[in-house]
Amino acid sequence: MAVYVDDMKAPFGNMIMCHMLADTDEELHRMAEAIGVARRHWQSPEKTSGSHYDICLAKKALALRLGAIPITLRQAAAMNAHRRVHGSLGDPDGAVLWLKARARIKQNFDFQVTVPITTAADLARAPAASSRLVQQGLF
Repeated sequence: MAVYVDDMKAPFGNMIMCHMLADTDEELHRMAEAIGVARRHWQSPEKTSGSHYDICLAKKALALRLGAIPITLRQAAAMNAHRRVHGSLGDPDGAVLWLKARARIKQNFDFQVTVPITTAADLARAPAASSRLVQQGLF
């Protein structure tokens, strides 16, 4: 299990912010407490793209000293997408590759997609070729 901090640098008031995410909410909250970030700052999955905290760069430095793994913003986005589909973040590089493959496959379907394909159930309603993609674990 791991906690990750990305390289985003978004201005917020007089601070620069980044994201902190983790394999489990328990780990995420434990790290937040360890670096002095109150639970009220948690961005729940019901309200955002995925469970995370927005933390300032000073808190990021603390998290890194306590063992958090640095990742890119692109990796964080891919990992959140992977979690929405598969229920887990996956590893940073693997999640990026998965997201790229998923995008390529969606582009190569030779039919009109009228609803987003985000789950195996959605894909099952697509043409027969889709069953191979489900079996290969791409959706």
